[in-house]
Amino acid sequence: MTLQVGVLGYRFMGKAHANAMARLPMFFPDAPDIERSVLVGRDEEALNEAADRLGFDSISTDWENVVDDVDVFYNLGPNHVHAEPSIAALEAGTPVFCEKPLAPTLEDAERMAETARDAGDDVPAGCAFNYRFVPAIQYAKGLLEAGELGEIRHVRGRYLQDWLVDPEAPWSWRNDEEMAGSGALGDLGAHTVDLLRFLVGDDDLAGDIERLSGHLQTFVDERPAEGGDETRPVTVDDAYSAQLEFENGAMGTLEATRNATGHKNDHTIEIHGSKGSLKFSLERLNELELLREGDRGYETILVTDEDDPYVDHWWPPGHVIGWEHTFVHENYEFLSAVDEGGEFHPSFEDGLAAQRVLAAIEDSDERGEWVSLE
Repeated sequence: MTLQVGVLGYRFMGKAHANAMARLPMFFPDAPDIERSVLVGRDEEALNEAADRLGFDSISTDWENVVDDVDVFYNLGPNHVHAEPSIAALEAGTPVFCEKPLAPTLEDAERMAETARDAGDDVPAGCAFNYRFVPAIQYAKGLLEAGELGEIRHVRGRYLQDWLVDPEAPWSWRNDEEMAGSGALGDLGAHTVDLLRFLVGDDDLAGDIERLSGHLQTFVDERPAEGGDETRPVTVDDAYSAQLEFENGAMGTLEATRNATGHKNDHTIEIHGSKGSLKFSLERLNELELLREGDRGYETILVTDEDDPYVDHWWPPGHVIGWEHTFVHENYEFLSAVDEGGEFHPSFEDGLAAQRVLAAIEDSDERGEWVSLE
């Protein structure tokens, strides 16, 4: 069976996922057969150009005509269009793959997750946290599950970018609360929260987050609109930070900003345990820094051996992969789950769990106090 795939969105994430789908038959021969069937958007002229470039058979300017006419629906649009098309697709029994954060608000995320539960286990609903599929992260997960680091005591996550340092950088939908929900918190922080949940969220490790304290800050209150003659207000955060307490008593610190001068895409995770520590940086995606019990310093592990996660699908050992390969891995896993009727993670439930943490950080900032997560 060939899966007919419909995709809403053809810019940044549309390109990333279309590229991943095109690579699947070359590097993952056991992946299900797919056709990039229909590309969805508002601008018909731009859609036609994008469909030709990204390899789609047809276009549509109305997602309602697509969601029950394809085998899989990808929702890669801005945050404010995540809920309604995804819900409609799931109600039609169509598996959905939705970009992160799951929704701009906790209320929308809860509606989406509830619909996914009602659709049943044979209708996968995935949330696109692609960093779970970095081989070094998968390798780190194995070390943690094997108890290599002992009792987890500290977790740290930061995501630093600098594309909004310039106050004259143009306004976009990512600067608007109604369309984005939040700023650096949802755009970047969602990735960090999900990675920490993936790595140490098991009860045998640190468990869930019990309570947290958060702080949000906006540095530039308005930005030039397209054309530059007028300005539009910035209604989201430029940066956030948070302190966490996990069920086992471990401490955590999180931060993200789009105003860290000199940092392009610096996503860093550190985990410290009673027997060892590990560090990962997205800017050195193929490496994992590991300190085991008895070591005097960190060892740099190049995660490119043939028996490392996903690596056997690519190049000879020692040849690195890049950011775009993470999308190939997650598309392979999600489309395989659709084809086989199996379970996929990160799911809408995982997206909702991350959204609850983001909402709690906002709540803590507004109240000026620690808040508990149920």
